[in-house]
Amino acid sequence: MKPSNGTFVYNRALPVEGDYDLVVAGGGPGGCGAAISAARLGARVLLVEAMGCLGGMGTSALVSAWSDTADGERMVVGGLVAELLEELHTRGCLKPGIHPDRWRKDLHSGVAFNPEGLKIVLDDYCARAGVEVRFFTRLIDVDQNNGKINGVIINNIEGNRYIRARAFVDGTGDAVLAGLCGVACREAGRDTPNIMAPTLCAALAGINADVFDSSKQQEAVFKAIEDGFFTQNDRHVPGLFVNSRTTTIMNAGHLFNTDALKCRSLSDAMAKGRQFAREYTAFFRKYLPGCEGAQLMVTGALLGVRESRRIKGEYELNYDDFTARREFPDQIAIYNKAIDIHVHDCSDEQWERYRNEYLSIDRPARGEHYGIPYGILVPAGGWTNLWVAGRCNSSDVKVHGALRDQPACYMMGQAAGTAAVQSLKTGQPACDLDMQTLVESLRKQGGMLPQKTLSRQMTRSAR
Repeated sequence: MKPSNGTFVYNRALPVEGDYDLVVAGGGPGGCGAAISAARLGARVLLVEAMGCLGGMGTSALVSAWSDTADGERMVVGGLVAELLEELHTRGCLKPGIHPDRWRKDLHSGVAFNPEGLKIVLDDYCARAGVEVRFFTRLIDVDQNNGKINGVIINNIEGNRYIRARAFVDGTGDAVLAGLCGVACREAGRDTPNIMAPTLCAALAGINADVFDSSKQQEAVFKAIEDGFFTQNDRHVPGLFVNSRTTTIMNAGHLFNTDALKCRSLSDAMAKGRQFAREYTAFFRKYLPGCEGAQLMVTGALLGVRESRRIKGEYELNYDDFTARREFPDQIAIYNKAIDIHVHDCSDEQWERYRNEYLSIDRPARGEHYGIPYGILVPAGGWTNLWVAGRCNSSDVKVHGALRDQPACYMMGQAAGTAAVQSLKTGQPACDLDMQTLVESLRKQGGMLPQKTLSRQMTRSAR
């Protein structure tokens, strides 16, 4: 074990555990959707999560609001997402006084929730389904050959372990498992000209929800910029989302030029994000009625990353599919979120681009949606027992700006977990699964899948 040419090669015998049916890497929306759905179908599931709770962006990162769950007439999200919304409502974890039509019917609306409530709900769901959860655990390597994974290496306080399983889902958001396997991926800032900046969200207390008016936030941002209040004149401030009588979630402060695939860049962004959190708390106190007593309680333990690495899949969902509101025979979910690519800098050009793109151009209208096909969950190249779920799906830059949201990630996770169980029961590989059987199974789980035509084969991109 001698260092040479900047590398250190070592061999080490590891304890072997497992014989799981499914290992899911990452306990965010995609990973939770996969683990819970697979366990409910009888699989023995291990879910590994680097933090001390489940929920990912919705809990550890404090991005504690979901949007675009309905199309003005009915819900477009189904299955586990719909369950979670109803459960959070029943437990009093949604914004007080909110009417169920907000998530069951209203077009382009959002629902803020108590992140601690979601943590507990996900704990309960995993326990009832029989998911084995290991917190404070990271995936560090993989054992694979010829498009099949044999096992993964994890690390936690007990050291390194080799975990055997028959199927694997990458719910890391950053395609960590897929990347270790050598799957072809697209990386923001390398394969694309820009990186959508992350934000470090925070929770504020002391808000008077009866006085605070969210519609006044943009006007206040313009006035503060005119006054020279900010250190960064960013006009795009998603702002405060009320989730109780006295608390809000604060989504403010783009951390431009952050590379979410570089540890040093992530570290610098966390420190700067905490500075922004203090600055924006002071802004809301000064400029927004009802926020005079605002107190910064906590910033996220995770950075709110919007874009990093995503796979090249058997199908890549693209902007033409989005604008056509295309349905697919093998769609595993539908969605209606608009293209939501945040500003890349503080320029006039970026602000106008964002306003036109998100608020007007091709924004899904009442009753409209687009399909999410199965092939965006399967890496291209004939993989037999690997799926991805969540932000690392196979989509182009624009569509990724819509599918990165948590409700879509939960639905992709539910599909991936269901597909993994189907594969284990039938012997069908991930790259050649019977789509009609999968769609019918998801419908039985409450999936909103209105396509009239089904197919045994997945939709694939032309190669």
